Amino acid sequence: MSNSPVYTVIVIAVSPVIRMGLSAMLDDNPKLTVVKSGSDIDSLSDEIIELQPDIVLLDWNSSDFESISLSQQFISATIILVNELEDIDFGAILNVGVKGILPQTSTESEIIAAVKAVASGLVVLHPEVIDNLQLQKSANLRQQADINSIQTLTPREIEILQMLTPGLSNKAIAQQLNISDHTVKFHVSSIFQQLKVSTRNESEAVGVRLGLIML
Repeated sequence: MSNSPVYTVIVIAVSPVIRMGLSAMLDDNPKLTVVKSGSDIDSLSDEIIELQPDIVLLDWNSSDFESISLSQQFISATIILVNELEDIDFGAILNVGVKGILPQTSTESEIIAAVKAVASGLVVLHPEVIDNLQLQKSANLRQQADINSIQTLTPREIEILQMLTPGLSNKAIAQQLNISDHTVKFHVSSIFQQLKVSTRNESEAVGVRLGLIML
């Protein structure tokens, strides 16, 4: 006979259908027992404090963030089920103490395995969540690179970048700005280097993305 513990769970979901489905699924497992269920964290705060469940399983919606932030002091561990992964700030959610993130499309076996793993002290991220975390990280790095590019370009370089859009030649730009062709060529080379591009068309595309060029 196994001596492994039976983990207690509180299920929270706005939809009564989802709430009942999750509760029934967990209760069917001999190592899990649902001690309470409800529609939101705030209405169950007293029960969470009193019952001290091993896991709070939450069908996530955006209004839950503040409640989770405030309640982590008395929740042992929270697992959230997320519908739109692309709309979630995973870093912020993990920072407030959430220990497991799964898509709502997770299978019964995935959810049960996650509940047991988190209850035993692990952090569980579904592969789809990890993929989105990596995408968010890449987007943040690109955004930071864009910010750095804007900060690096001088006012004169920004002015010349904007003049590249109509297809002006270096000579024409030099005449309009009353500077030498050589100076324009130097600025264009610097612009290409800072924006990590190699052609005028590419510099225009990046300039539009950065909001430096208005078409």
